[in-house]
Amino acid sequence: MEETYLLNVEGVKKKILHGGRGELPKLQDGSKITFHFQTLKDDFERTVIDDSRDAGIPMEIIVGKMFKLEIWETLLSSMRIGEVAEFWCDTIHTGMYALVSRGMRRIAEGRDPLEGQKHRCGMGNMFDYHSTGYDDLDELQRTPQPLIFIMELFRVEEPSAYKRDTWAMSKEEKLAAVPVLHSEGNRLVLRKEFAQAAAKYQEAVICLRNLQAKEKPWEDGWLKLESLVTPLVLNYCQCQLELGEYYEVLEHTTELLQKHNDNAKAYFKRAKAHAAVWNEREAREDFLRVAHLDPSMAAAVKKELKQLGERMRKKHVEDRKRYQGLFQSAQG
Repeated sequence: MEETYLLNVEGVKKKILHGGRGELPKLQDGSKITFHFQTLKDDFERTVIDDSRDAGIPMEIIVGKMFKLEIWETLLSSMRIGEVAEFWCDTIHTGMYALVSRGMRRIAEGRDPLEGQKHRCGMGNMFDYHSTGYDDLDELQRTPQPLIFIMELFRVEEPSAYKRDTWAMSKEEKLAAVPVLHSEGNRLVLRKEFAQAAAKYQEAVICLRNLQAKEKPWEDGWLKLESLVTPLVLNYCQCQLELGEYYEVLEHTTELLQKHNDNAKAYFKRAKAHAAVWNEREAREDFLRVAHLDPSMAAAVKKELKQLGERMRKKHVEDRKRYQGLFQSAQG
């Protein structure tokens, strides 16, 4: 099974290293392909550029228009499940590899693969950003060259058989996912599963932020998306309050208030976070701002201020006793 032969595609050669099983999988738009890959230079040393095994997890791509390196779909469509094959691809198929690799590396690092990109075609982004952030990819970007791909195909899943990752969704899919994620988060809150609920709210926010990045700030499209983001961020912060992640709440509410300085609920949650970490002055200022912005919350503010005063008095007494004990120990 080591015969080298040409695929019915210009500029591609294939060598089967290990035979697969069954028939060729039927791919359709939206199918998810899971595989391991190595990318090598076509040089004497066969220099390795990328290896998905280094990341510890297989690569996944979605068939259709969401992946910039279209030749990979062609290569994978020629493979059976369990097959390992080596493909030599000429420069006509590898010009976009630097950008594709950049995105894959970002995913492996736990970052958004679209971070920092403008809403333009891939080639436009290459001209906008002279560096990919990786020296070896910058070299490929400057001098496109033939590459070798070694792939091992694990599975092909139909579109209805898996959950799409947020970054791989289309605009319409992201918009449709947001209310579902919001509802799931609310359901988890009722069950007091706050960490899981926070993850749902956060995923919904990421969907909307990705869409916002393609809109002009403060124009109608951006503002409409922002109106969906705000309650999700507040729900996320409430979960973080329940989990004791007070500095997380301070960060997100402060960011929210920089854009919406009349949001009483954001001030209320920030005040509670300040109170929890003993920032008495900041907590009182935020609670009073809440009562001013939303008189209907005055009773809740009064209750919180009373609790804050009691907690601070108790803390001062405990601190005084501790300092006295230290002073007496030092004298002894």
